[in-house]
Amino acid sequence: MKTAQKNPPAHSVHSVHKTPTNPPDILAPVREMIQACIQCGTCTGSCPNAFAMDISPRGMWRMVIMGEDESITEELFNTKTFSLCSSCYTCTLRCPRGLPLTDAIQALKRIQTRHYPEKAKKNIHFYASFLESVRRHGRVRETEFMTLFFLSMKNPFLPFSFAPLAIRLMAKGKVKPGFPSAGNGALDPIFQKARELEASS
Repeated sequence: MKTAQKNPPAHSVHSVHKTPTNPPDILAPVREMIQACIQCGTCTGSCPNAFAMDISPRGMWRMVIMGEDESITEELFNTKTFSLCSSCYTCTLRCPRGLPLTDAIQALKRIQTRHYPEKAKKNIHFYASFLESVRRHGRVRETEFMTLFFLSMKNPFLPFSFAPLAIRLMAKGKVKPGFPSAGNGALDPIFQKARELEASS
């Protein structure tokens, strides 16, 4: 004779609540690149732009290593440190552990663009305006480049913050006044191919 089936206990699989999955660790690829960092500070001592950074390169790598905490990640992408990198590769050449620090900084820029686009807005428009001037003329035309940048930012007060620098550069003959032009489009096929490769990667 079959006995009545008992109700499943409270701890059975039917009553266990699913916990939300943890957010992806967006810094994991960069952490893998610099996990052998010994925090010696050679990168900071070698960086020509460290004086203008709010967090030193050494401090930035420490944040990447410890960056599984969301608050640390937020703080990291609020810094302007990696956006000031000029890709001179001095830190990479001098790193005693041979770490690809410049490549890691470029990876941070890509992560910021993908996951924190509002924080990367100025950098995105800056680089896009630079490339657009190169696409049109085969070289950057500084006055056109900055005009495109100001227009893309849609901030009428932004040009005034650059005015003192522009006046000094013009006085020394470093830049010349000019207006944007369409160019001859000779580099269009190269840029189109680059866009196709980016889309497929």
